[in-house]
Amino acid sequence: MRRILDDGVIAGLIVGIPAILLAVALGDAYPSGAPGMVIGYTTMLAVLSIIFHAIKRRRDVVNGGVIKFLPAFLMRLGISAVAGVLYVPAREATRAISSMDFGRMYAEHLVEAARACGAGEAEIAAELAKAQDFAKMYANPLLRMPITFTQILLVRIPVSLTPALLLRNSRIRPARAAA
Repeated sequence: MRRILDDGVIAGLIVGIPAILLAVALGDAYPSGAPGMVIGYTTMLAVLSIIFHAIKRRRDVVNGGVIKFLPAFLMRLGISAVAGVLYVPAREATRAISSMDFGRMYAEHLVEAARACGAGEAEIAAELAKAQDFAKMYANPLLRMPITFTQILLVRIPVSLTPALLLRNSRIRPARAAA
């Protein structure tokens, strides 16, 4: 449990601190839309991939070279959950520092997507109404924070499955023999 907390805190800081630093450095010029999403999800993926070594360490050091899928998967999800808990306040800080309204940006994205698909005025008006409802809902921090937590979940699940499946095979990245 201690390793899960330690590794989760490290991952959360690695995901959160760059976002906050970018927001401080760029302010309102913080990349929005696709560029911002690419930066965010790439950082999440890189950090959660680094934690691959937490499962490997558990397999090689604690379990003598063997780990089953379920304990590895649950360990990975635990680390990712702790990272997600730290990601939420970092994202809130990023939002505050950069003065970005992610709800409004998402709403604009929905309308632009409808237009790009050749939607008629009635469909665009319907999308606009949905987008405005979402923006109002997203303005409420009690609803926004769980949504933010699920953002990292989209990356967390596949990145948790892969090492759990791979590392249950002791021939994959075996521990080095003592010299």
